[in-house]
Amino acid sequence: MACNAPGKHQREEISLKKLMDMFPDDDSARKWLESEIWPDGPVCPHCDSTNIQYPIRHRTMTHRCRDCANRPQFSLKSGTVMKGTKLDYRDWVIAIYLLTTNLRGVSSTKLRRDLEITQKSAWHLLHRLRKSFETRGGLTFSGPVEADETFVGGLERNWPRRKKLKAGRGGVGKAIIVGATDRQSNCVVAGVIPDTTARTLQGFAESHTEPKAQVYTDPVADRGLSSGARGDCHA
Repeated sequence: MACNAPGKHQREEISLKKLMDMFPDDDSARKWLESEIWPDGPVCPHCDSTNIQYPIRHRTMTHRCRDCANRPQFSLKSGTVMKGTKLDYRDWVIAIYLLTTNLRGVSSTKLRRDLEITQKSAWHLLHRLRKSFETRGGLTFSGPVEADETFVGGLERNWPRRKKLKAGRGGVGKAIIVGATDRQSNCVVAGVIPDTTARTLQGFAESHTEPKAQVYTDPVADRGLSSGARGDCHA
């Protein structure tokens, strides 16, 4: 799920130069992340206790929970997508900026160059950030909602020979992605589906819309979404 930001004339932008001024070193990045993750002070990632000992003498861990039975040690990275990584906090902040401000996303190779880290670390960092954007269950729109599906995948002639299906044109062998946009909130939800049958498309629409929400589809999707989804509306 993602929410579209306001138009470029409405949102307050942070330039790359300003970002570097905001986070000149790793400590400034750590303090910002700490204010976002622990706005009310340190919290144990194991039991959510706020009875925390800080600082402690450890090379990487900075906090200890006083309420857990074994009094585990943890840091700001524990229980987050940063867990187990050796990347600096500043690397994470810059990566978050690049990923969320680039309209077409950012590649791991660009992160490798911009952050001066290895390709393996950049790939790992990027996938963890993408994972953090996932929303699981409970997301429903009140409408009006626009829904559509598409096929994602390159041309079969560009595939490796061992992967070519030679089963036809169009969407054969491609992933099917369905998405819905709420006109009121500008939020988007999308997912991979196994087929474009009416049952599958309607099931997706119904799982992400309230009972009386209006759902708009294009003529191609009429065979699926419009026949039984929340209100028979067409864009």
